[in-house]
Amino acid sequence: MIVKSLKQYYNSLSQYTELRVQENKALNITLLNGNLVQNSKSVTNGVSARVYKNGSWGFASSAEMNVENIKAVLKAAEGNALFLDSRVKKNRSLFEPQSGTFEKDFSTKKSRHTQEQVMEFMKELDDYIASKYPNLTERMTALRCLDMEKTMITSNGADLYSMVPRANIVISLSIEKDGQPVSLYEVFGGLGQFEDNYSSPEDLYRKIDSLYENLIAKSEGGYANAGIKECVLHQNLAGILAHEAIGHTTEADLVLSGSIAADYMDKMIASPLVNLVDYAHTYEYKTCPIPVFMDDEGTAAEDVVIIENGILRNYMHNRESARHFNTKPRGNARAYQFFDEPLIRMRNTAILPGTSKLADMIASIEDGYYLMQTNNGQADTTSEFMFGITMGFEIKNGRLGRAIKDTTISGIAFDVLKSVTMISDDMIWLNGGMCGKKQMIPVGMGGPAIKCKVNIGGR
Repeated sequence: MIVKSLKQYYNSLSQYTELRVQENKALNITLLNGNLVQNSKSVTNGVSARVYKNGSWGFASSAEMNVENIKAVLKAAEGNALFLDSRVKKNRSLFEPQSGTFEKDFSTKKSRHTQEQVMEFMKELDDYIASKYPNLTERMTALRCLDMEKTMITSNGADLYSMVPRANIVISLSIEKDGQPVSLYEVFGGLGQFEDNYSSPEDLYRKIDSLYENLIAKSEGGYANAGIKECVLHQNLAGILAHEAIGHTTEADLVLSGSIAADYMDKMIASPLVNLVDYAHTYEYKTCPIPVFMDDEGTAAEDVVIIENGILRNYMHNRESARHFNTKPRGNARAYQFFDEPLIRMRNTAILPGTSKLADMIASIEDGYYLMQTNNGQADTTSEFMFGITMGFEIKNGRLGRAIKDTTISGIAFDVLKSVTMISDDMIWLNGGMCGKKQMIPVGMGGPAIKCKVNIGGR
């Protein structure tokens, strides 16, 4: 538990200064075929400061958080800023002042489980899988918990305390078919600590049964026919497409580095049906998977409308890039650990729902695929992407057919979005995402099902 207030240090802030103390707590438990292969807890905490002088930033950090050391970090950051300014002499003015006070604590209000109780929960899940599905060649049951707690002040008067936890259980199942392994996994849980997400192992049994049914269907399925096909992308894939292939191209630091989005502001880059937003903390009056009320530069967080009716409207910014583009920052500067400087990052990026029903979308396709799960993906700043597909079904004459084995989809995301002709009226948030842009950080992503054309791999 870190201190909830740093106000005693206001008089020690000179120039423009950001002071942050942060603690990340992680719990990881993994059972593989009933054997405990991981059981670890980690705590990383410390203090950092950033000082701005005429366009140069000085940064310093330390794992010690006593009064004397915090003042030493402030002094070191100021010294670094002054030194850099004396060399590069950018002569840039200070940013527009930003202030505000937020205290957001998403800690559980329930009694905390002991680690032994958590372990028993995980063992009960594993025992259920082992006893009900003895034909599995491999099963993995894993728990991934992360609590991110931070307190921050700035010399402009911004003041933040936040505690944002996440708890995910990952279930992975494998069988052998015709001498070849077939695997499928799913992630459960999300915002909140373990006790908020999981009350009883039985609550997950039906979801595990559904995962197993899809695994069997996949093992008995065939390979997709390669080529550009009409497809319905499940909500899971729409969320990853929003993040990986579109979101990163519209982060302003990547735009300045040559992203394709640099050429498309206020131009049509998608079907008029497509709207894409990076939400700060709330969607439809509900808290997003990763709520950000104030970023790590002390900017109050607001939603960023990236695509509006198919037109590119905004990039995501920190204070420097917002000034470069003559716009306002909306809270996208985020740091993962206390020793990390804030980078422009997504928070909760989603394609918005449309008006179509999923059943109608499937019925409208004569020969295509319903693609449901992915295990990995990559994209670059041209918006070119490739995602692995681990679960999907053929669509023949408007009806779902046999499942398909592992394949890939690829393309230029902007081209794929221009081909969108239907968007479902519902939406799913993915609650276990981690983004690896220079430093890992939790993100939320979501979306409806979308009907589009995409290049699908074959055998």
